[in-house]
Parts: sequence; C-alpha cells; structure tokens
Amino acid sequence: MAAAAAVAAAAAAMAAAMVGEQVNSLCEQLVKAVTVIMDPASTQRYRLEALKFCEEFKEKCPICVPCGLKLAEKTQTAIVRHFGLQILEHVVKFRWNSMPRLEKVYLKNNVMGLISSGTQSILEEESHIKDVLSRIVVEMIKREWPQHWPDMLKELDTLSKQGETQTELVMFILLRLAEDVVTFQTLPTQRRRDIQQTLTQNMEKIFSFLLTTLQQNVNKYRRMVGAPQEQEVLATPQKTDLTQEPKAQANCRVGIAALNTLAGYIDWVALSHITADNCKLLEMLCLLLNEPELQIGAAECLLIAVSRKGKLEDRKPLMVLFGDVAMHYILSAAQTADGEGLVEKHYVFLKRLCQVLCALGSQLCALLGSDSDVETPPNFGKYLDSFLAFTTHPSQFLRSSTQITWGALFRHEVLSRDPLLLGMIPKYLRASMTNLVKVGFPSKSDSPSCEYSRFDFDSDEDFNAFFNSFRAQQGEVMRMACRLDPRTGFQMAGEWLKYQLTIPVDTGPMNSKTGEGLCSIFSPSFVQWDAMTFFSESVISQMFRTLDKDEIPVNDGIDLLQLVLNFETKDPLILSCVLTNVSALFPFVTYRPEYLPQVLSKLFASVTFEVIEESKAPRTRAVKNVRRHACSSIIKMCRDYPQLVLPNFEVLYNHVKQLLSNELLLTQMEKCALMEALVLISNQFKDYERQKAFLEELMAPVAGLWLSPEMQRVLSDPEAFISYVGADNKIADPVLEDPSGLNRSRISFCVYTILGVVKRARWPAAPEEAKAGGFLVGYMPSGSPIYRNPCTEQVLKLLDNLLALIRTHNNLYMPEMVARLGETFAKALDMLEVEKNAILGLPQPLLELYDSPVYKTVLERMQGFFCTLYDNCFHILGNAGPSMQQDFYTVEGLASQLLSSAFINLNNIPDYRLRPMLRVFVKPLVLFCPSEYYETLVCPMLGPLFTYLHMRLSQKWQVINQRSMLCEDDAADDNPESQEMLEEQLVRLLTREVMDLITVCCVSKKGVEHNTAVAVDGDDDEAMATEVTPPASAELTELGKCLMTQEEVCTALLITAYTSLSWKDTLSCQRTTTQLCWPLLKQVLQGNLLPDAVSWFFASVLKGLQTHGQHNGCMAALVHLAFQIYEALRPRYTELKAVMEQIPDIQRDSLEQFDSKLLNPTLQKVADKRRKDHFKRLITGCIGKPLGEQFRKEVHIRNLPSLFKKVKPSLEPDVLENEDGESLTVLFES
Repeated sequence: MAAAAAVAAAAAAMAAAMVGEQVNSLCEQLVKAVTVIMDPASTQRYRLEALKFCEEFKEKCPICVPCGLKLAEKTQTAIVRHFGLQILEHVVKFRWNSMPRLEKVYLKNNVMGLISSGTQSILEEESHIKDVLSRIVVEMIKREWPQHWPDMLKELDTLSKQGETQTELVMFILLRLAEDVVTFQTLPTQRRRDIQQTLTQNMEKIFSFLLTTLQQNVNKYRRMVGAPQEQEVLATPQKTDLTQEPKAQANCRVGIAALNTLAGYIDWVALSHITADNCKLLEMLCLLLNEPELQIGAAECLLIAVSRKGKLEDRKPLMVLFGDVAMHYILSAAQTADGEGLVEKHYVFLKRLCQVLCALGSQLCALLGSDSDVETPPNFGKYLDSFLAFTTHPSQFLRSSTQITWGALFRHEVLSRDPLLLGMIPKYLRASMTNLVKVGFPSKSDSPSCEYSRFDFDSDEDFNAFFNSFRAQQGEVMRMACRLDPRTGFQMAGEWLKYQLTIPVDTGPMNSKTGEGLCSIFSPSFVQWDAMTFFSESVISQMFRTLDKDEIPVNDGIDLLQLVLNFETKDPLILSCVLTNVSALFPFVTYRPEYLPQVLSKLFASVTFEVIEESKAPRTRAVKNVRRHACSSIIKMCRDYPQLVLPNFEVLYNHVKQLLSNELLLTQMEKCALMEALVLISNQFKDYERQKAFLEELMAPVAGLWLSPEMQRVLSDPEAFISYVGADNKIADPVLEDPSGLNRSRISFCVYTILGVVKRARWPAAPEEAKAGGFLVGYMPSGSPIYRNPCTEQVLKLLDNLLALIRTHNNLYMPEMVARLGETFAKALDMLEVEKNAILGLPQPLLELYDSPVYKTVLERMQGFFCTLYDNCFHILGNAGPSMQQDFYTVEGLASQLLSSAFINLNNIPDYRLRPMLRVFVKPLVLFCPSEYYETLVCPMLGPLFTYLHMRLSQKWQVINQRSMLCEDDAADDNPESQEMLEEQLVRLLTREVMDLITVCCVSKKGVEHNTAVAVDGDDDEAMATEVTPPASAELTELGKCLMTQEEVCTALLITAYTSLSWKDTLSCQRTTTQLCWPLLKQVLQGNLLPDAVSWFFASVLKGLQTHGQHNGCMAALVHLAFQIYEALRPRYTELKAVMEQIPDIQRDSLEQFDSKLLNPTLQKVADKRRKDHFKRLITGCIGKPLGEQFRKEVHIRNLPSLFKKVKPSLEPDVLENEDGESLTVLFES
C-alpha cells in the first residue's frame, strides 16, 4: 500500500512539474506576444499574429488559470500583469459554468490573495491593475453570491483591515458591484434581484463600513497634514511632516475611493440610510467640502443625496442642510474655491456646489406647501444671498445653472409671498441686466466670462447657441419675478432705456462691414442695446398682464415712448433694437391713441431704411432685418390692435400707396407685408361688400399684371419662363449685374400679394357680426355655419395662372429644361447653401449672419427666387382651403386641375422641393377639407400620390442600403461624402414628412399619444426594456376610413406603413409603429386577407426589429405591434407560425407552448405583460443589436436557487444539486 501511495505521489509530483514547465513556457511566449502588441515599433503583421496567439490562448488553453496567476505576479511589468489578470477575468466570464468546483475555489482564493498581498502599494499600483482586479472579484460575486459565497462581505471586511491598499480595492469592488447590479443591470433578472435584495438586507452594515472607512481615513489624513479637526475646520493648516506625506496621501486615496463608492450607493438605497444618526453622513460631507483633496467627491455625494426623489415624509430630514452648520460649510467652501482664481479643479467644484444649492431649492419647493408641516427655514435669506452670488458669478454656465431654481422659487405658492424672496427680486433683476449682455465668447478677452467660457465651450458657435437658450430661460424667469413685483421691473427698464438713449455709440475695435462707424454684433454698444431691449420687452409685457388697467403707469410709459420715437440712428443693429422697444411700449398707445400717427411715421421711415441712400451695393442682412422688422411691427400692430388702428386706416392706406408707387423702393416681401397689414385692418370693416370692394382695389395692380397676355404666356411655358426670369443668361459680373431682376420681382410681387390676402382676409369671429355684415351664406347639414370670404372672387380668378405657374415650375426640373439654363445659372434650381447647412446641422458663422449681403451673387439671388416662389405657391394652395372653404373645395374639376399641375413631373422634382409641397399644401388642404368633398377631391388626389410616394421612397432607401453595403468602395468624385450625407438626410426628412401626412390623414389625434414607461414588475423573469402601449382610442378618422375603402389607396397606405418599418430612420419607425400601423391593419382585419399578405405584414414588423432593435423605444413599440398582429391573426392564419419558425435560434417547444395557450380559449388567460414577455423571448433572434454588441461573445450567468421565492415541495430534495450531483450550498467556504 505504502509503495503504491509513493508511486502515486511521485506521479503527481511529475505531473505537477510537467504542468509547471508548460506554464513557464507558455508564459514566456505570452510575455513576448504582449510586448509585440504594445510595442509601437511592431509591424502590423507581427502585432496581428501576437494578438491572434493571445486570443486563441484565452479561448482554448486548459491551463489559463495558472498562466494568468503567474503573469499577474508582482515581479512582472504592469502591462504583463494586466494581461494576466485579463486572462483570469476571461476565465470567470466565459468558463465559470464548466469549471470544476475545486478549480473555482482555487481561483477565488488566489484572486483574494492577490488583493491581500499581490499588488504594489496604493500609491505605486497602476489604476488599470486595480480596476481589472476589482472586476474579477465582481464577476465571481455576480455568479456565486450570496447562495454559494455567504461570507463574501466578511472576507472583504477582513481584507480592508490589512491596510489602505486593500481597503481601496474593496471600495472599487463594492462600487463596481453596485454599478453592474443596479445602475447598468448587466446580469439576468433573477441574479440581479437576488444580489440587490441581499445588498439591501445588508445595507446597514455596508453603509456603516463605508462611513467608518471614510471617517477613519479622513481623520488620519487630516492629523498627518496638520489640518485642524472638525470643530476648527477653517483654521490655518499646520505644515506637513514630509516623512508622513506618503502615508497621508494613502489615507487621502482611500477617502476619495470611499466617497466614489458612496456616490454609487446614495442614488438608490433607502433614504433612511442617508439620514441615519441625525444625518451623520450629510454632516460629514459638508465638513469635507472644505478639504481641497476630497471636496469634489464630497460635493458629488451631497448632490446625489439632495437630488433624491421619493416620499416627501422621507425627504424631510434633508432640510438639515438649511441649518446653520451645513450652510456655513457650504458657503465658506464656495467662497474659498472662488477666491483662488480660475483653476479647473476649483471651477468643477463650484459647479457641483451650485448644483447642490439648486437641488436644495428644489427640495424646499417640494416639501414646503400649504398642507405641509415644513416651515420656511430660518437661513432662507442666507441661502438666497449665496444663490444670488452664483447668479452674479463671471461664469455664464454657473449663471445659467441657477435659472430653473429661481423660476421654481418665484412660482412657489408659499415662498413667492415670503418677504425675503420679494426683497430679492430687485437684486435678481439687477443681476439679469448684467447677465443678458452677450459677452464671454471663448475666442475673445473682453470680459471676465471669456476665461470661463474657454473651459465650457469649444467654439463661439457653441457659446452662441448656449447663450440664446440661456437668455430665453432668463426671460421666462424675469417674467415670473415681474408677476410678483411688476413696478420694479418697469422702473429698471425705463432707467436702462433712458441711459442707452443718451450715451454715445461705442462700436469697439471691430467695425461692421455694412458701413464705417457702424456696430457689429460684438460692439459694446450693440450688446448693451440688445440686452436692454430684451429686458424691457420681457418686463413691460408682463406688467400689462399683471396690473389692473387703472394701475398702469401710463404717463411714464408714454414719456419713454416719446423718447424712443425721437431717437434717430443710422446704425441698423441699434435701429432694430429701437423698433423692438417701440413695439414693447406700443400698448401704452391704447391709453393715448393720439400718439399712433407718430408711431406709424417712425415705422414707415424704417421700412425704407438704407445706410447709404441710393446705394447700388446689395443690402446686408442687418439692413434687410431692419426693414423686415418694421414691416412685421406694422403687421403685429394691425393684428393685435385692429380697433385702435381702424380710425387711422386712411392715413395708413395712403402711406402704403405712396410706397408702392415706386417699384424699386421696396422688395416684394416688404410691399406685401404692408398690404397684409391693410388687409388685417379691413377685417374690422365687418361689412362684406365694403371689404370686398377694398380688396378688389388693393389687388387691381396684381390682377392687371397677373392676367396680362404676356404673363399668361410666361407662366404657361417653361422656356418662356426661363427666359423671362433671366435664367438662360450668361452674366459677366455675377455680383452686380442682373438684367432680369425686375421681371422676377413682378412675379414675386403677384405671388406674395395673393398669399398675403388669402392668409389674412377673414370674416368676423363673432357669428352675429358675421351675419349682420353679410358674410353668412347658409348652414351645413350638421348645423355649422357657412361663411364667405371677401377675397374669394379676386383670388379665384387668379387661380388658373397660379396653377399654370406651379405646372411650369415642376416642369423646369425636366432634363431638357435644366439643359436650357445659362452658364451662370446652371445650379439655379439647387438648394441654397443656407438650406444645406440647416439640414446637415452646420452652424452659420456668427458675423456672417448680419454683415454679409443676403445674396452674395446673382446665382444665389436666382436660387432664392426659385425656392421662395415654389414655397409661396404651395402656401397659397395650403391656405386656400381654410380661407375660402367651400368656395375653393367646389371649384370645378379642382382634383384634376391639381393633379395636372402640383403633381406633374414628380419624378424629376428633388426631395428638398417635395417636402414643403407635402407640408404646406397637401396637409392643410386635407385637414381643412369638409367630409362632403372627400370622395370628389381628396381620394382622387391622395390615391395616386400615396402610391407614387411609396414607390419613390422604396427606391431611395434601396439606394441607401446598397450604398451602405458597398461602403468600402471609393465614392465617385462628383458625389463626395458630404453630398451623400445630405441626400440621405433629405430622404429621412422626406420619409418623416410622408409618414406624418399619412398619419394626419388617417389617424385621429386621440391615438397619437403613446405611453413609454419602464416596466417594473417584480415577479417577472425578464422585464421589457421599455413598455410602449398605444392607447385603445387610436382610431381611423373619417377620411382614413374613406381612403381605406378604396382598394388601390388602401394597399398603398398599408404597404407604405409596413415597409417603412425597416427603413433606417428611427424617428419615423417609432412614430409609424405607435400611431399608424395597427389602426390601418385593424380596419381590414374583418375582410378576407390573403395568407401571403398576413405573413408579409408580420414579417415586415420582424424586419423592422432587425433594423431598429438596438433602439429601446423602437424595439418596444415593434415588439408590441408584432405581438398584437400575432395574437389577433394567429388563430385564423397558421402561416404566421411558419414565419415564427424561421426566426434564428427560436425555441420550438416554447413556441408550441405559447401557441397552445393562445389557441385554447378554455385555458386561463395569462397576464398581458407575461404573454408579451414570453413572445419577446421567442422573437429575440430577430431583434437587431448595436454594432458594438453584434460580435461580442455572449456571457452566460446561471441563475442560482432563488433566495426569495417559495420553492415547490416536490423540488426540495434536489434543488441544491448541480449537474454532477454535488452539493453547492456553500461553494466558497472561508
């Protein structure tokens, strides 16, 4: 026996020696391979070979564990050790389920040994080594705790007692565990639930451990660096003993790790842990705000704690932060950080502190209410002062961060009456006066804000976009403040306005290109004027809404208006501000109508504004903006105060006639804006015959020009049209020379005028007035009144030529017509650069917005002409329905006229022209059409249109899909990447437009809302990521039902809706899935659908899942739709099961189980959510994954015997047996 034992021992020793040699040999090879991979001098071929060797080793080698442990030894270089630990992580993630029990124990003990004694000291060890080591432990925890490793927490506690190095690693492990289980939820539901519930059960111990670790290490650190203890935290620190420096740094590192770990738990643990022991944690965090090395971590934790939601009762203890001690620490920390100048670390800390104060304000607003026992804290005044300090800080980002909280305070039912907050309003408004001034561009140095902006913004464009939204937010908050104290705001606005009117203009170092001595948008004077104008506009409008009529300070307002009207300037940017102030002060004129002529005079003078009179140079955008601004101010005045302007109608009319008499004085848009203003006032005649006569007179010049034989010829013939507008010319000087400009302007004038009249002419809103004025012509069968529009007769006689122009314009895109364009205008029908940039999301350079001419060349002007003309023609047709109602819809042969004009030659019309046609013409035409005309007008038009749009979009998406498949091939020179991006984006936008049009036509508004809520059902094995359930009320409109009765249209609608699910546009897919697909299909369910059609609908949804499955919102909506279709149609169509069987990796037995439950009505119905989850698991194989996950190796974590569910008695004997029959109750015995 002894001899046999000796032989066995010798054999074992030999085997161990052989394995040892094998390990050594392999490790040498692996070290070489890792060195090659990481050496920058390695060739690509060697690097790939080395990488392949390493990957194959991890996948196939049976002795990975000893090799990994050998490579992870302290004697190896950091890169090699990291690779060794990666091998161990790979083993745990991918081999754990097949490893023998003893090997698991061996690996776990060795990894814990590495933490105990296998790493360098805390200050020397590389962070990536610490990270991978903590990951290995967490991966083991995820597979074995608590069932098979009950002492895990004790073991970590024991490790932490060995020293700072081990304590820091334990912190990393606890943080990583919380992130994987709670934050990212990267493990199966049952395992996640087991671990999270065990964490929750042990949370008191874990929190106590974290707090003790933090406290002990901070105290040691403070003692060593000679800092005062907690009671005298603000005293001057003593000098550090240099021998203690490493030890102090080690304690500091552990303190930082403890804070980071706390931040991972504070977000989700019960609030009672955060507020335990009289809020000891919050007190410690406040103390640490004054510790430079730990303050950012402490502020992060404090922010997460104060931002917690939950029951109001549980959140009350958070009010301790308004106490004297906490407030003192928070404010002193802010003062210290701000007093040390702009250092990135301190600035980040200030941002966190600002967020803490904001969150505190939100908690106060939530807790303080009429039915609450929480009272306004005694330190509320101190809080407001500190909050105001952040609002007046040089950093624009910090200023903006405070706005939402100010708004919440000013809106609050209790706090808004608090004297302290009311006393803060003048200070807040004073701060806003500074904050509204647009300074702080990162490229400049003209303000203290610039330095901070360089930390926060990449470019001036970024800053500009941020500042515009910040300013809008400020305007909202200022209006709330002025609701509480309207007079103070008005008084400040008046003072600031007077000041700006009296000081000389300072253009700064940068002159405008518009003219010498004029402001640019960066000039000191302009930024002040701009801010003052926004301020006065916000507070004055709010004052009129808040104060009673007899409380309005009319005299003061009229004095200000008088000053503004008397102010003269030749600077376009400042004049634009002046006009805004005139508009803001205009409501005072309702009290003193005698000032109206002066206001009109000021506005009309600005309509013809020029920097240099009779200049031939193109107008800059700044000049054009002034003129347009004046026109829109006149329109606004006539729209909002028509009764006030009506007595002065003749004066206004004469002014306009005088301006219109000179053909070159105004642009066509300006002329039409003034005519629109007149039409708005004419609506106040409330007399059909009088208004009709006026409109006839107003439109006489247009009718004369539009109906002339020459114009008729030009509008009807594409060749004549090209020649008339000058698009066939070759021009020598493309900047100044433009011989056909006048011809184009005449066409524009006619179209603009028709549009203005159609848009603005209306009957009186009050039924009695409409009846008395002769506007009422009868009643619909439903009893609703039928009105006539006084413009109808005038507009309808111009309609034929308008349709001729649209037909001609569509025909311009025919290849033979494009060939007739002159050399200068070869690209006249292309998009403007501004449009391209808008579609691609590219920002416009800031200065160019104002200083450059609107159109730099005659080509740009021609492009602008075609683009605007096309849009405006369709705007007229879109407005004709709501404006002229039955008079328009009953035009003889309207459907065929529209089909032969607007819908002609669509094949050649580019996407960027088709989009506005659908949006501004087809959609309103359909929406406002009375149901009586569906059969005669809408269906004959939409049938061919929808069929065509489906064909067009399918072809476009096919090209895009082919392009993405062949993306390795070089793109042709004439179609560079930017052009492809533009084309793809246009197809996406057109797709959205088409699907939106179909939805508007077919689905009632009720069905458009959809709920997206995270599923939180504790009993389910696998929760859905996002639950999207369209409400049952998603029903077809009358028009939708009408369209679906026509087979051709019905087919086009269904095919378009279901095909679009696999087009690569997430937004369109989600909208179509939730709003359109089911209501359309439901309409035809009762009929005899062909089995092939049913299979196609279902397969289309599954294809959509393949394309969009990576997006949670789309995926949930598509799963819901597939589930609806399968449940509704599977009982009648066995073909659906055949489609399901083709899904990759489908579990046939599970499918049979699902089907049997579905088809057997006697079985008890399982809850809807459970059925849907079962269905989702069945179709998992066709749900698309993000690119990053498509080739990722699957990690399988086995469920352990459940801790929290009652197990059926029959399973008790073997529930804790694994496949080898071994007991697994305790795998890792300590």
